[in-house]
Amino acid sequence: MGLPEERGRSGGGSGVREEAGARSRGRSWSPPPEVSRSAHVPSLQRYRELHRRSLEEPREFWGDIAKEFYWKTPCPGPFLQYNFDMTKGKIFIEWMKGATTNVCYNVLDRIVYEKKLGDKVAFYWEGNEPEETTQITYRELLVQVCHFSNVLRKQGICKGDRVAIYMPMIPELVVAMLACARLGALHSIVFAGFSSESLCERILDSSCSLLITTDAFYRGEKLVNLKELADEALEKCREKGFPVRCCIVVKHLGRAELGTGDSPSQSPPIKRPCPDVQGKLKEKPKRIWPQISWNEGVDMWWHELMQEAGDECEPEWCDAEDPLFILYTSGSTGKPKFEGIPTYPDMSRLWSIVDKYKVTKFYTAPTAIRLLMKFGDEPVTRHSRASLQVLGTVGEPINPEAWLWYHRVVGAQRCPIVDTFWQTETGGHMLTPLPGATPMKPGSATFPFFGVAPAVLNESGEELEGEAEGYLVFKQPWPGIMRTVYGNHERFETTYFKKFPGYYVTGDGCRRDQDGYYWITGRIDDMLNVSGHLLSTAEVESALVEHEAVAEAAVVGHPHPVKGECLYCFVTLCDGHTFSSTLTEELKKQIREKIGPIATPDYIQNAPSLPKTRSGKIMRRVLRKIAQNDHDLGDVSTVADPSVITQLFNHRCLTIQ
Repeated sequence: MGLPEERGRSGGGSGVREEAGARSRGRSWSPPPEVSRSAHVPSLQRYRELHRRSLEEPREFWGDIAKEFYWKTPCPGPFLQYNFDMTKGKIFIEWMKGATTNVCYNVLDRIVYEKKLGDKVAFYWEGNEPEETTQITYRELLVQVCHFSNVLRKQGICKGDRVAIYMPMIPELVVAMLACARLGALHSIVFAGFSSESLCERILDSSCSLLITTDAFYRGEKLVNLKELADEALEKCREKGFPVRCCIVVKHLGRAELGTGDSPSQSPPIKRPCPDVQGKLKEKPKRIWPQISWNEGVDMWWHELMQEAGDECEPEWCDAEDPLFILYTSGSTGKPKFEGIPTYPDMSRLWSIVDKYKVTKFYTAPTAIRLLMKFGDEPVTRHSRASLQVLGTVGEPINPEAWLWYHRVVGAQRCPIVDTFWQTETGGHMLTPLPGATPMKPGSATFPFFGVAPAVLNESGEELEGEAEGYLVFKQPWPGIMRTVYGNHERFETTYFKKFPGYYVTGDGCRRDQDGYYWITGRIDDMLNVSGHLLSTAEVESALVEHEAVAEAAVVGHPHPVKGECLYCFVTLCDGHTFSSTLTEELKKQIREKIGPIATPDYIQNAPSLPKTRSGKIMRRVLRKIAQNDHDLGDVSTVADPSVITQLFNHRCLTIQ
């Protein structure tokens, strides 16, 4: 595991970053034998056998997996029917149509009553402050879900109704989602970092009749008055002729006022800092307790409704093809659940959580990895991390340098990295290594998951064989694929199936190497056309961060009078490095050598920070505006730190157009 030259190094190891990154592209890392021995899929040969069966015999392959669930009624007809070709009619996907089940029943009732695991912890929860913790067992969770299902029923929520959920990562979020699933109601999760306007749009999109939200919460040092934003959104809905009749509010920031109580239907008590701990933390800024506005006749407290709710709630049996939820952005589940940010109260928070809960699988985004790389190895290595077995990445292609640091420092060269490619629309992983089976290449999502048949197409829609680069598409459906765009099936067909009839079009470009490994090159709309040459922004960014001085980079296009488009780069430097004209020339030289002269940037701007959403995604739309000195930014309510935008505008490069 790992490069021999890297073993035994201490510190950031930045001096050999460029060489390591370049060498890694042609290397592979085999799964550790101890991981393979305990893996569901223990070898590459076994993966290939199972993958072939999942494509050639989907009824048998997925039918075996379906047997692990409880079905109220079995599938009465064809196991799978679909059409991916718009020229042959309406696009549709149907798996096990006519079979009925309930997801909530499968994940709670069966665990408690059939498997007798009611006292097992379902998840741990850790708040913004390290001392704010709780845990909930499967039995407690089932009781809370039944109570809240009855709350929703009393408010008139039935199968097929839509419920908007606008909450941070708190225990009640899980309860609300599972309660909706129990009733067959569709939940629409709206990220708690979205603006009131965004919330209003999403409520209107699916005609939600009820909203679930929270009084307020802290994200790092920042107070988010969520109830105030929810009120603004509901007012906008009223102005547009769609009054939401009910808003259920969790008292989260004011939870301490409720007392602990003994009833499992109550929200789980949060352990607060004891007085001597609070004394040690007195250098922290004083917390503000906002006034919570209240709309009589619409607003209701979660805890009051739960006290009056009944203990039992029969699940609503749903067809396998009944809609269950509406998604706008990727979410994550698992344990423990974490409400805060990776750098609060210090940059070792994640590794503290790993040790505290003996975390075995750790899954994060390359953006977060690059952010943490900036602070060097010490915040990671001061913690044991001995429990870690598998590391994962998600959200964007990971550059080899970040992969190597993640593998060497976080995983101590003993944890396989599962670099996953998927989309909200796909409902699960599409390309991914299997930790006990797949030799890993830094930066590659490796091979297709079960049921996934990828292809690489050229602009004419022809399938390319062997080593190739082009559009990434999928040739047949898998169970988790989205079924439609809610209320607008025509848009679903146009977005995902029109460009290449017969294929699901991801919108991403990819490269397949000589060994059959897939490398995501970025969104097709992130391709830059420089003097007639298509360049991948991801490839340029990867070349930039291989320089020892660069922690993170983002590349956007900028109009050019001769080339049509040129590269404008934003670079965030590692601690201890200074931005200078010499560094700029070094970076340009590095890109010329790694990609070619055509990719030489016209502009490189020092960016102490990049504009990101609260989930860590770089907002390239905003960066394009900054590059062009266009202050008409549109909605920037999801930016974690708006001051970053002002700083970048003030220090942008002098450009020509």
